[in-house]
Amino acid sequence: MAEDSVESLVSNARIAEQGERYEDMANFMRQVAKKSDEMNSEQRNLLSVAYKNVVGSRRTALRILSSIKEKEERRDPDGYKLKTVIEYKLKLEAELDEMCLDLLDTVLDDDFLEKVKSQDSKVFFLKMKGDYYRYMAEYKEGDAVTKVCESANDCYSKAWGLAEKELNICDPIRLGLALNYSVFYYEIMNNKDMACQLAKKANEDASGEMEALQESDYKDSSLIIQLLRDNLSLWSTPEHVDGEDPDDLPKEDIDA
Repeated sequence: MAEDSVESLVSNARIAEQGERYEDMANFMRQVAKKSDEMNSEQRNLLSVAYKNVVGSRRTALRILSSIKEKEERRDPDGYKLKTVIEYKLKLEAELDEMCLDLLDTVLDDDFLEKVKSQDSKVFFLKMKGDYYRYMAEYKEGDAVTKVCESANDCYSKAWGLAEKELNICDPIRLGLALNYSVFYYEIMNNKDMACQLAKKANEDASGEMEALQESDYKDSSLIIQLLRDNLSLWSTPEHVDGEDPDDLPKEDIDA
């Protein structure tokens, strides 16, 4: 590998992404975060993509295993299959703990956030922290889930307050935050009213102002607006019940 300059690490991360070596990509971008005074747009997106892919397949697997566990508890509560599923589920949860905490405690720690100067980057990273606490809330129980829910809500709330003051209503970072914050309300807090209120307002506010956006942001913002609309449609369906079918799950920001 080339010397550990920021430029070479970013280059290595791009290569790792092309090879779908996302854990390597995350390692390179973790080093970039430590070396940079402030990450630029490309660097923070590479960081986001790396960790999203590292945890994404495990989140999907955990949803499926949770569904299998519920079915086996009804079918054969003393069976071997249920014990195996529980063991495998605990293994995945431990892996997700390690990966999420690596980002939260090693990369997006207080020292890192204090270095961030631009308002869009502050919103981006606070949103990102909220996302990874939310991922942990998907499988935690008892006091542990209460703690990560409070942490997620704190990050999302700070990010939203800053976004409302500093970012355009059509800004893709602000829209992505509205999307994921509303998913947090719906899926984790079981607060459908707040989820729909937040998603609806973000959609309505941005829809009439899209023409003023630069072309580079227009595509991203349009996609997120469509995801907001998809969720509002999904959440307003009376018979909607969350399941392991991806079509039944709320849509999240593509860079979440």
